[in-house]
Amino acid sequence: MKTYRSKQRINVSAAAAMSANQTRRQLFQRAGMGLGGFALTSLFQSEQNAAFGQEKIGSAVGTHHPARAKSVIYIHMVGAPSHLDLFDYKPVLQERSGQLCPDEFFNGKQLAFIREQPKLFGTPTDQAFQFQRCGESGAQISNLMPNLQTVADELCFIKTLHTDQFNHAPAQMCLLSGFERFGRPSIGSWVSYGIGSKNKNLPDFVTLITGQVLGAGNSAWGSGFLPTVHQGIEFRSQGDPVLFLSNPEGMRPSDRRKVVDAVKDLNALRLDDVGDPEISTRISQYEMAYRMQTSVPELMNIDNETADVHQMYGTEPGKTSFANNCLLARRLVERGVRFVQLFDQGWDHHGNIENRLAAKTKEVDQPIAALIKDLKQRGMLDDTLVVWAAEFGRTPMAQASNGGGTPTKVGRDHHKEAFTIWMAGGGTKRGHTHGATDELGYGIVENGVHIHDLNATILHLLGIDHQRLTFRYQGRQFRLTDVHGNVVNDIIS
Repeated sequence: MKTYRSKQRINVSAAAAMSANQTRRQLFQRAGMGLGGFALTSLFQSEQNAAFGQEKIGSAVGTHHPARAKSVIYIHMVGAPSHLDLFDYKPVLQERSGQLCPDEFFNGKQLAFIREQPKLFGTPTDQAFQFQRCGESGAQISNLMPNLQTVADELCFIKTLHTDQFNHAPAQMCLLSGFERFGRPSIGSWVSYGIGSKNKNLPDFVTLITGQVLGAGNSAWGSGFLPTVHQGIEFRSQGDPVLFLSNPEGMRPSDRRKVVDAVKDLNALRLDDVGDPEISTRISQYEMAYRMQTSVPELMNIDNETADVHQMYGTEPGKTSFANNCLLARRLVERGVRFVQLFDQGWDHHGNIENRLAAKTKEVDQPIAALIKDLKQRGMLDDTLVVWAAEFGRTPMAQASNGGGTPTKVGRDHHKEAFTIWMAGGGTKRGHTHGATDELGYGIVENGVHIHDLNATILHLLGIDHQRLTFRYQGRQFRLTDVHGNVVNDIIS
């Protein structure tokens, strides 16, 4: 009787388990798959935690060799200025201006807006656009940038940078993250992940913007799949420098401290429970925000700079300007921030380039030159790398606005084949030019540099091997340069 009841219970349990028309074999198959799912989830979690463990909050992966630069100030001209009218003078282009461009410049090429075979377009003949040989290096710089001409011997030009993309958003992403689509970490985030900051009261990576970053938007300083502690923090020129940084009305600092501690305790419990690295990021960011309540207002107050400094930069305290951002960039790296990115909007000159380029260069020429002089005077230029770049260059062919083609109405289309950027300090050669384009400024004839090579070189100057700075995500190791990139040793002093 006892045995019968035991078997009856087993049969009843089995019948209940198979009540949804399952056989015993199906039951164990499905249970096995469920257990396998738990195991797979556990493995993924372990992988994520292991990757996160490489860069515990407050520490860094570290350098791979002695660094030449400690910090980077990366100036990005959003929209892409015409390098041909600023840094890459072409007398033959001047002579042939107005002639139809060669067939090979147009047939089968990717151009953003030009649809009919265009004419070549030399630099405008106005005195403001004339080029001068500057300094002992003899670098040719347009009169549009007279202040930059005075620091020519500090600059290292790369005249053969090229990219794979010819529209703004993918080209910006390609330059700044090494990939043309959203979702990858920006170069500043990789640097933050790799070597962190020297000042724990300020972020590793700070972004300063004049205008709007059209195209890539905030993905240009995003952390992608890296922990969000490494994303760029946007500092604003008006109101709270960082949103929600100040205490609400009526809340004392001691009250804020109690709230931060309570949230930290709750997050710590949750972290122990689920092991999500983003919870650690949240804890560290709450602490950072609390410390920034003291450090950031002091940083952003440029009133205490001397009158000579304000005159040199052309700064106006309390106003939003590119000049103010250049001065703030110096103050940030002075305090140990590792990567400062400046964005300036308004360089997309498809038409009326003669007037529009002159207006934009007038806004940025003085503060950029002042930044280089200021860093040098303070003994900071040797270990601060300044980068001036854009997502691509401009064509040597004219793009006529309104279909007219009159001298004051034409502009230049997007050009990915070859364009000029420059760097200063941080271990780069002073007064040096790398690479050369053809006589019309279209293609590369000597020492081409891909954007992956540029990023590999920036990391190298910071003491990072671009092939070894990796993060495991979705089952494989990712890096800024993906499977590409070579260090451009010719530009390193």
